[in-house]
Amino acid sequence: MIENTTPTGKFALNYGLLLGGISVVFSLILFSMDLHYQGGSSVFIVSVLSMLGCIIAGLIQYRKVNGGYMTFSQGLKIGVGICLIGGVITMLFQFVLSNVLDPEMTAKQLDIARAQMQEQGLGADEIEARIEMAKKFTGPFIQAAFGLIGSVFFGFVLSIIPVLVLKKSNPEYS
Repeated sequence: MIENTTPTGKFALNYGLLLGGISVVFSLILFSMDLHYQGGSSVFIVSVLSMLGCIIAGLIQYRKVNGGYMTFSQGLKIGVGICLIGGVITMLFQFVLSNVLDPEMTAKQLDIARAQMQEQGLGADEIEARIEMAKKFTGPFIQAAFGLIGSVFFGFVLSIIPVLVLKKSNPEYS
């Protein structure tokens, strides 16, 4: 018997666009407050909560449309897809932010990092070595690659528990 289920792509796309929009708005808020240079735990927590919220909303909506059923693999596809699409939008906006809205963003981030290392008591040679290493990872393509890999990784990790809680197999297809 062929399993007749709702495709997961539409839900990943819709909620991925929502996540991307939330991320762009959050980035614009940080930019307007001149806080977009440093991350910190509060920015990380807001980002993870927005990812988790979009994942859960997408999973619940998919299950509702699919007659109350969702397999583990369907849920994982939706969760990772949401974060991948949200990550692509976020990376595109970060590219615009760092090249158009604030072209000096990378230099300012390195200055902040230099000041933090000086506060930690590191020597000038050690600081310069670390700054030179950091410069190698500030290119737009490397940042985009790491950003997308991070989005997919967090999408996978953040999806596991909600999917396990919300999955429900259709007994007709078991």
